Amino acid sequence: MSGATALTPMVLHGFFRSSASWRVRIALNIKRLDYQQETYHLRSGEQRSDGFLALNPQGLVPALEIGDTVFTQSLAICEYLDEMAPEPPLLSSDPVKRARIRAFSQAIACDIHPVQNLKILARLGACGLDQSAVSEWAGEIIGEGLTACAALLPIHSGRFCFGDQPTLADICLIPQMANARRFGAVLTSPRLVQIEENCLALPAFERALPVNQPDAE
Repeated sequence: MSGATALTPMVLHGFFRSSASWRVRIALNIKRLDYQQETYHLRSGEQRSDGFLALNPQGLVPALEIGDTVFTQSLAICEYLDEMAPEPPLLSSDPVKRARIRAFSQAIACDIHPVQNLKILARLGACGLDQSAVSEWAGEIIGEGLTACAALLPIHSGRFCFGDQPTLADICLIPQMANARRFGAVLTSPRLVQIEENCLALPAFERALPVNQPDAE
């Protein structure tokens, strides 16, 4: 089954600044799949509207709508796209390397990113932390996490995280590097910075940048 044929039309429900939405945009671009975008302004709470909750009861972006089917959770969406449109692959055919790519990706998507998303930061503020303290805490978490991620990479990995082609690991890394700078995290790994530069030189990554989205502010 042709992924490009089977997966259209597609609507990505997200927000230009959302890291998770950004991941899916990169994956769609790498796969050269056409999609439309519907935006939900997170700070305005549009993701908690009845219309969006009907798509994703979690009230989280992104959601990818393909015909009558709705997919949620960015890594699950990316892996679905990889199975339905397998070229170019986002995961290795080697089971050990595939597990390591997933581990790196999940370290970002499950451990680093969730503790500095809007919901958590708002709750920290509600507990009495001022904005500077909240941002400092988030920056420390991101910096520590990315330092650990750098240590997860193979010694000789090529231009990207796990070789000379971008994978799911790179898809997760690029939005998190932007978050790192946003929160003033200390980036201790020149290698991650170089991988970021290599990724952003590719059209698929460049087109996915928040500033290039129709809902960019």
